[in-house]
Amino acid sequence: MGIKGLTKLLGDNAPDCSKEQKFENYFGRKIAIDASMHIYQFLVVVGRTGEQSLTSEAGEVTSHLQGMFFRTCRMLENGIKPVYVFDGKPPNLKKDELAKRYTKRTDATDDLAEAKETGEAADVEKYSKRTIRVTQTHNDECKKLLRLMGVPVIEAPSEAEAQCCAMNKADLVFGVATEDMDALTFGTPRLIRNLMAPASAKVTVTEYDYDKVLEGLGLTVDQFIDMCILCGCDYCGHIKGVGEKKALQLVQKFGEMKDVMASLEGGKYVVPEPFPYEEARKLFKEPSVLTGDQLPKLTWNPPDEAGLLQFLVEEKSFSEDRIRKAIDRIKASHGKSTQGRLESFFGAPKSKPAGEKRKQPAAASSKAAAGAKGAAAKKGKTGVGGKKK
Repeated sequence: MGIKGLTKLLGDNAPDCSKEQKFENYFGRKIAIDASMHIYQFLVVVGRTGEQSLTSEAGEVTSHLQGMFFRTCRMLENGIKPVYVFDGKPPNLKKDELAKRYTKRTDATDDLAEAKETGEAADVEKYSKRTIRVTQTHNDECKKLLRLMGVPVIEAPSEAEAQCCAMNKADLVFGVATEDMDALTFGTPRLIRNLMAPASAKVTVTEYDYDKVLEGLGLTVDQFIDMCILCGCDYCGHIKGVGEKKALQLVQKFGEMKDVMASLEGGKYVVPEPFPYEEARKLFKEPSVLTGDQLPKLTWNPPDEAGLLQFLVEEKSFSEDRIRKAIDRIKASHGKSTQGRLESFFGAPKSKPAGEKRKQPAAASSKAAAGAKGAAAKKGKTGVGGKKK
């Protein structure tokens, strides 16, 4: 679900926290991706008519594989290094939210059947989206596909988004590609939206800077988390009538959540029972994630051509010509160096991703060396040491 209204709130109150980027600007960058969210999007896009139009000859749904394969190909061709992270066991606080989603899917299944009978196309599309669920089979097939493509896969112990954010904080990746704004609540330094959108969609990639979010709103880390909880998140019920504007006003006025809660007692806003904001805050600050040696080494390998042809063409009925051409493009792009990336496209990142230390261009290095040599010679004449201030 993400955080209700957070995108608009930031646009109105912290406009400098986000900037538009070109897809090509992420050349050479390692990007963590919340896999399940994007698998769901692939299924939704294809299933809008209420019928699964992408299937194998055996009748198996393959839209998630098509979306994953060709979107990942696009990133690899452009020198981007994706790392896909898959969900593990959901936290206990999310059980109520998952139960609500299950009920909505059940209700939507009945509504979809009725819409098909009446022939209402708009209702068919609406209820089709609500019935879609990412299954373990979808996840397992995408993991197999990505490994055959030579792309690293991480299986998180709990929330994939929290794991992505932890990797960004540890400088293992440049940013987190997701559409859910709660990546900021988990404290990711850099959130990237629309990176996985198809080229045909012509949507703008938007990059959010966490430090500028806090600065723009004038909040501490804990206050920002509390504001997000008040807006509405997956771990607490929602206080009816408290939208994103009111949530910000309350936190700015009272500072601490216990004082916010006290101010709501006996008023027009009814706080649901329970409302475990302290537990929710702890989940955002200390989620269950892999760290250090627990994480597998991030390596990007050449694609397994034979394995991909067997899986996608033989088993899943994909066009052999399209798959071969895509594999050739991946091979051609494999091994592209970050050295060729133009820093001017990005500006200097606040924290350098591991293994991505910037190098001076050859021309700049030569000039710097010549300048240093000249300076050292002048200082030598006056007896001053050659250290640069």
